[in-house]
Amino acid sequence: MNPGRLQLPSLKNQVSPEEWNARVDLAACYRLIAHYGMSDMMANHVTIRVPGEDNAFLTNPYGMMYEEMFASCFIKINHDGQILSKPDFGELNYGLNKPGYILHSAVHHARPEVNCVIHTHTPAGMAVSSLKCGLLPINQTSMRFLKISYHDYMGVVLDMSEQELLVQDLGTSEAMILRNHGLLTLGRTAGEAFNWMHRLETSCRAQLAAMACNTPLQAVPQAVLEETYMNYQPQTRRPYGLMEWPALLRMLDRLDPSFRD
Repeated sequence: MNPGRLQLPSLKNQVSPEEWNARVDLAACYRLIAHYGMSDMMANHVTIRVPGEDNAFLTNPYGMMYEEMFASCFIKINHDGQILSKPDFGELNYGLNKPGYILHSAVHHARPEVNCVIHTHTPAGMAVSSLKCGLLPINQTSMRFLKISYHDYMGVVLDMSEQELLVQDLGTSEAMILRNHGLLTLGRTAGEAFNWMHRLETSCRAQLAAMACNTPLQAVPQAVLEETYMNYQPQTRRPYGLMEWPALLRMLDRLDPSFRD
């Protein structure tokens, strides 16, 4: 027995093969966010829709760290925040973080084509979210986010009434900056949502590095921005994360395959 690892019985034989695969992908996403320095201890969430169930998604138990997530640890809830099933955490009795449920359930309910939602509080993401200029299209990677959505800060997300405005601000985007708060990305797969978040985080870090040089930024003509943005759209390229996800899973298997448990 490893004292540094939470011991829970495997749920592999208690859920459908499709749900189990979603659980493995979700655990991998948490581990990758930690690996790439985008976690905030136990704050924030990654959620994934349960395949074949219209009103259910998986979320993290509030109290576990990102780098220790594994397939059997997740809690299944519906869009109303009711717990449908959860592991027996014993005296720890981990439950849900309400602000995370409100944010993620709003997206899952409004965007049925979306299966995975990621929210982060990284230093770079929070810094850019606090800038009036927002994210600037000053390099090729950030040009992908030329039409990124924004949602103004309304306090800690505890009021269900914020869901409607949040979804309205999100629109059909795959990425949004929550002003004075952090970053949000979504995708049809965990790999797609993670790809969006990794690139958005990279864009924020690059912008802060450029702005710190205290010299004028090199502008790009609007026509070039628009053309580059269109080159990133689904009709011109393969889905995001499709090629990278298997390689990322192999990396995790080399580092620590326990995310599959």
